[in-house]
Amino acid sequence: MGSIRRALVALATAGAAALALAAPAQAGLLVKSAQNCDSPSSARVFQQWLDPFQYVVAPGGNAESAAGWTLKGGAKIVAGNEPWNVGGSGHRSSLLLPAGSSATTGTMCAGIGHPTMRFFAKRNSGLLSTMTVEVVFEGLGGALKSLPIGVVLGGTKWQPTLPYPVLASLLPLLPGQMTPVQFRFTPLLGSWQIDDVYLDPWRFR
Repeated sequence: MGSIRRALVALATAGAAALALAAPAQAGLLVKSAQNCDSPSSARVFQQWLDPFQYVVAPGGNAESAAGWTLKGGAKIVAGNEPWNVGGSGHRSSLLLPAGSSATTGTMCAGIGHPTMRFFAKRNSGLLSTMTVEVVFEGLGGALKSLPIGVVLGGTKWQPTLPYPVLASLLPLLPGQMTPVQFRFTPLLGSWQIDDVYLDPWRFR
């Protein structure tokens, strides 16, 4: 796991040059909407998949309601939680993303100590369908920018995704070397479900 961590940090560092060109000159929408950046409650939600690190849930990330999400193109909350119930034993829902839709989390604080994000996903239709994952952040003058950070290639059963590096965390804008970010999910050529979206708060360990 140490080698995986080093590889992810190396990948994040490699993206720093591109992100540096987008360094903002003034605060924009995400900075204004960022919640308190104090250390949040975390848990080892992916431990049974040999990932011992602690994670914090994204705004609305448990997908028990549409609160915290920006949903487009027919994306909606539906019955059926990921089967391990890592977010809570009483959880019963997930987020459906049909072809042509997208879903974006609320704003959360990330930093150089938040190198990865992870979630659960399953493909409902489209044999060759994939799902892209982007991090949304502020660019020059506070304009919103997005950067692809992963592609989900999962099957028709629920599975945790790989950890994806959050490259935008290299652009601190807030006190404590934090960056306001959102995560956007877009299915390609088919329908997907996602659940329990988490960010790895490495700096809190």
